Amino acid sequence: MKKCFPRFLLAAGLLFCGISAPAVVAAERAYAVVDSVQMPAWVERHGVRQPLEPGKVLQNRDRVATGADARVLIQLAEGSAVKLGENAQLDLNALGRRENRVFTAALDVAQGAFRFTTGVFSTWRQQRAVNVRLGTITAGIRGTDLWGSSDAERDLVCLLEGRITVVHPQDEPREMSEALSFYVAPKGLVPNPLGQVDAEQVSKWATQTEVRPGSGYARRGGKWNVELATLDGESDTLALYYLARAAGYAVRIKPRAAAGGGYRYSVRVTQLPSPAEAAVLAEKLKLQLALTAPVVTR
Repeated sequence: MKKCFPRFLLAAGLLFCGISAPAVVAAERAYAVVDSVQMPAWVERHGVRQPLEPGKVLQNRDRVATGADARVLIQLAEGSAVKLGENAQLDLNALGRRENRVFTAALDVAQGAFRFTTGVFSTWRQQRAVNVRLGTITAGIRGTDLWGSSDAERDLVCLLEGRITVVHPQDEPREMSEALSFYVAPKGLVPNPLGQVDAEQVSKWATQTEVRPGSGYARRGGKWNVELATLDGESDTLALYYLARAAGYAVRIKPRAAAGGGYRYSVRVTQLPSPAEAAVLAEKLKLQLALTAPVVTR
């Protein structure tokens, strides 16, 4: 372990310093980039699971998963936003562009609450061909805003704005163009007729997918950090590093020269948008990971 640790420190230090120029370019050209994370959350790629963090460029066939009381906000290349609630699973497929630079995506929500919306990042919009599958319901999107969820009892899609076509294996395709109309498919049963929901219910649903201020969330460009601990031993540092990452928190290691020679190692979560958010996360991590005294830094 000691022989390979200096190399590990170099990699950790480079990661801590932030996104390099090539990575920024990659993010600008990416089809999907993580904007904000209310942890714990993960991305699975080629069978490897890693904690999700702001600025992460997502690729075709990536799977995003969230834990209890978690939220994720993802920016798609044509300006729209994808929002995930807690205990959710989203598979990203068919990310790309076809003729005339039409953006394409197939978003498969196996469980949890989901929202696809425009206007979060920019009012500028490109043409898109996006399909969203929520359990047994597939919705074809044409410049719209929708909310949906999938759980053990039912699959649901609610149209907030625009127009969608919903398809279910046990029903004929249905066009939805009236705001606040919704479509429900009880598991194992024929879908219900289209219904109408009031704004109050929609507001309650929407909170399930919104990154919540005061939750200790991280966001692209955040300047504040939570230092879980500063440790002397390499083995203790790696143990805390892997423990936090397995729990869905994207920690990094920053080596520091010790006064008497050698190094001490700071394990920290970065990109918190304010000292208040960092303080909330520090308290959450203290309880969850049995930490002694996490510190807010900048």
